[in-house]
Amino acid sequence: METASGKVGGEKFSVKIVTPFEKTKLAAYTLSAISPCMRMYSFISKEIQALLNPDDTEHIYKKWLNSLSSQKFEASASSIEDLLDKLSISLTGEELDVVERLYHRAMKLELEFIWSQPVVQQTIVPFSRIHNSAEDNLIIFCDFDLTCTAIDSSALLAELAIVAATNVSEPSMPSTDIRKTWSNLFEQYVEEYRQCIESIIPSEADVEGLDYEGLCKALEQISDIEKSATSRVVDSTVLKGLNLADIRKAGERLTFQEGCRRFLQDIMESKSSIKEVHVLSYCWSGDLIKSALQSGDEKVLNVHSNDLVYENSISTGGMIRKMDSPMDKLRAFNDIIKCSSNSVKPSTVYIGGSVGDLLCLLEADIGIVIGSSSSLMRLGNRFGISFVPLFPGLVTKHKELAETGSLIHKGPSNVLYTVSNWDEIYAFVLGQ
Repeated sequence: METASGKVGGEKFSVKIVTPFEKTKLAAYTLSAISPCMRMYSFISKEIQALLNPDDTEHIYKKWLNSLSSQKFEASASSIEDLLDKLSISLTGEELDVVERLYHRAMKLELEFIWSQPVVQQTIVPFSRIHNSAEDNLIIFCDFDLTCTAIDSSALLAELAIVAATNVSEPSMPSTDIRKTWSNLFEQYVEEYRQCIESIIPSEADVEGLDYEGLCKALEQISDIEKSATSRVVDSTVLKGLNLADIRKAGERLTFQEGCRRFLQDIMESKSSIKEVHVLSYCWSGDLIKSALQSGDEKVLNVHSNDLVYENSISTGGMIRKMDSPMDKLRAFNDIIKCSSNSVKPSTVYIGGSVGDLLCLLEADIGIVIGSSSSLMRLGNRFGISFVPLFPGLVTKHKELAETGSLIHKGPSNVLYTVSNWDEIYAFVLGQ
């Protein structure tokens, strides 16, 4: 009745059922609360059905799943959505806002209902819930550029360098020269990187099973390209003259991938077993990362990257290089685990989206690939890495947990889990 009268979260929007138009509005409000429930159950049941053994006739929820995943139920869900669309055509902007809010609230309540159900068996989701003892802790690792952020930090620093040159009377290099130098450096890097990848991935078929040694050799070739490119940037002095305050301000305004900032903030505020969060990045400025993540608690959030050299808060063009290659990232990853104060090895989740993350992704207990890096996928396939969507992959992991009681593997895994957004990662690690 509250929904039919337009009540959303304590607010009420008057609906007097007098005219046919007002009856249409009433129907739209009602369907906006029904539609998300129908769509959710149709989606969930199909996802579950795809994971079940079709020959299993004894499953206690088989009839329920068959009903909700049937074409008949899908047709009902679609017809309700179609009718809601038609009824919404004549609504005002304010009334459409009510429809949207009712829809979102109904979906939220349905999700909360599902999450509130007691789970008596050990489950892998949320992952942080598994680690509930004082010694059994979880460490989260993630990359920064294009994993957390929407743009590459090198492009941002390049733009800051160009702006800095225009704001001083006697810059070390004119802004037009800086822009041209950046363009040349970028083009040379892209071409060398492309040629390197093409030489590593010939036309022959991908291997079966993880060829870890071959992958490491390939990544050493790519590392040489990365290191040479960074050396050219330093030698060109295009990073000279950057103001530390401007870098920090740019970091504060940096655009994140949708859902990433909420995930990191909620992790750092949660009282779960997540012990630490570590950012491992090729970024040239640790100050940029720290300012972008300034809401984080230093005791929880740790940044491992390169750093610019400053004199009186102005960059000299030099760089303290600590994170230049996949091997550097893996070394930092292993050192962090070794330095863990617990007697029990912590569980690890690594989130990344570039070739430089591959070794850490494989070494972590759960390696999550976000984004659509074709180089990462091609290289992974070439050396026997399997990429599995997170949800079906977690079902397999859940069975592993039920059988062995542990998710910690010995040595690199050959399975990485793919996601399209940070909401999937949030649901996996923290739950709803």
